[in-house]
Amino acid sequence: MYLSRLILNPRSRQVRKELANPYDLHRTVMRAFPDGVRRENADILYRLETDRNPPLLLVQSEIEPAWDALDPGWLYPASPFDPLPNPAVRLVEGLHLSNGRILQFRLVANPSVKKVRRNPDGARRKNGNRVPLVREARQISWLQEKGKKHGFRVLQVLVTDPRKYTLWKRARGEKAKKNPPITLFTVRFDGILQITDPEAFQRAIRQGIGPSKAFGCGLLSVAPA
Repeated sequence: MYLSRLILNPRSRQVRKELANPYDLHRTVMRAFPDGVRRENADILYRLETDRNPPLLLVQSEIEPAWDALDPGWLYPASPFDPLPNPAVRLVEGLHLSNGRILQFRLVANPSVKKVRRNPDGARRKNGNRVPLVREARQISWLQEKGKKHGFRVLQVLVTDPRKYTLWKRARGEKAKKNPPITLFTVRFDGILQITDPEAFQRAIRQGIGPSKAFGCGLLSVAPA
């Protein structure tokens, strides 16, 4: 898989707009990939880190991106003190993810649950609406449950940077009426985990964790503890 690091130019009007609207950022990220490629088919994941200046964008994908398709003004000028170019792209091969290994991790996610309704006959059913989990204890429980599914156990975790976005996506067609707004709630998890199922964990690394992957959630980054 390919991992890209892009340092964004905060003076760019386009960048400032996209920092506030993950839907616009998603469209820009997808311009680096061939027309017709769907995010889920190429396992395209990304995470925006705005707690640093200038902001940084990490993008992971199964196919190599072409960042030269973007407006050069979108990127911060390369620094002579940085050994990497901007953007920087590298091929990641041979992940060593053995059972029991302990790693540091970072994950921006949308901890949420689907609403449950009842049919006239009393049967429970879920619809597509999600309810955000805004209490830290429930957010941590959500992550622990994801760990059981994705082959890891959370040993330590810090929850920071809660953000709420209201997104509008224009409908296609001549009238181009606006669809109902989408509300997105995200938090950042930083901590220590232990691998319990290397195969499931590798799938989580490649495919992401949780909903809203198109809007910058789900990219699980790990490093030696």
